Amino acid sequence: MGRVRQEAVLDALGGVIDPASGRDIVSAGMVSGVVVRDGNVTFAIEVEAARGEEMEPVRKAAEAAVFGMDGVSSVSAVLTAHRQAPAGADARTDARAATPPRKPLVPEVDAIIAVASGKGGVGKSTVAVNLALGLARLGLATGILDADIFGPSMPRMLGISGRPHSPDGKHLEPMVAHGVKVMSIGFLVPEDSAMIWRGPMVMSALEQLLRDVRWGALDVMVVDMPPGTGDAQLTIAQRVPLAGAVIVSTPQDIALLDARRGLNMFRKVEVPVFGIVENMSYFRCPHCGERTEIFGHGGAREEARRLGCDFLGEVPLDADIRRSCDMGVPVVVTDSAHAEAYMAIARAVAEKLAAQPGGPPPPSIAMQ
Repeated sequence: MGRVRQEAVLDALGGVIDPASGRDIVSAGMVSGVVVRDGNVTFAIEVEAARGEEMEPVRKAAEAAVFGMDGVSSVSAVLTAHRQAPAGADARTDARAATPPRKPLVPEVDAIIAVASGKGGVGKSTVAVNLALGLARLGLATGILDADIFGPSMPRMLGISGRPHSPDGKHLEPMVAHGVKVMSIGFLVPEDSAMIWRGPMVMSALEQLLRDVRWGALDVMVVDMPPGTGDAQLTIAQRVPLAGAVIVSTPQDIALLDARRGLNMFRKVEVPVFGIVENMSYFRCPHCGERTEIFGHGGAREEARRLGCDFLGEVPLDADIRRSCDMGVPVVVTDSAHAEAYMAIARAVAEKLAAQPGGPPPPSIAMQ
């Protein structure tokens, strides 16, 4: 099996014709973001927003053209479009009013939880992966979607190497680690590859990671959101029926200010906020046992009280937590004393899910 080159992919796509113009999609400048890795090919086809549905056959034809190449094991093509707001409209207006109803992206998943933060560097992904594994330990069939297209971390945190299998060249089987199904763009591109994608490309890629992955029946899916409140976050909040959101922050004021923005974004799109987690809450010296509150302490608890949501728990700043994720064995599946902090958060989230109409069953209690 020979190496697939980007030039060969473009040559194959040169045979796919846009019926409206009669030109091939490459010479028409419609193809962008071509990424080739170990036989896995991803690219975007840029179209006018109004032509999205009629261009679906072209997208499928493009996937088929590339899948027919020697050395290609899977293809993922997305349609991207820049939506133009009506004249005089406020760009911040809720976009849901202009978006027609579409089929559910993951119909077999009972509940989807977003783990978010207003800024990067607060340990959101660490909380997300340990929360997901904690829910799995409580007996829930669980999946993780790594929605951080620009900084995917789940492959390393879960110790997964290799690439997803595609039985038909159109759908991907999720990877599995510690009994949890996982999907990340990090499985499809080199770890050190810079994803230079526009907002619409990111949004379409997220939809495809949901729609074209064989997730199967799950009680809950945890979505590790990218930091901030931009296009990717709104895509998830508006295209996926989120059961709730968990906000992660550190105790200091500047982090809490950003966390507040993230919380308000979910409230504006009518997604319940399950509560706030205070990460890096304190540091306990492993030698003398002295506790030091490096970033302050209790800020997230007070912010939760002020904003009228639950405080889900605090997690210390500890080298064991960092090392476990670096090794691909998150702390919640180890014998570390810090696993209980995450399990307490998982139990609180599971109880909130069970209280919702049609939610997954309440957590089971494992007897030792």
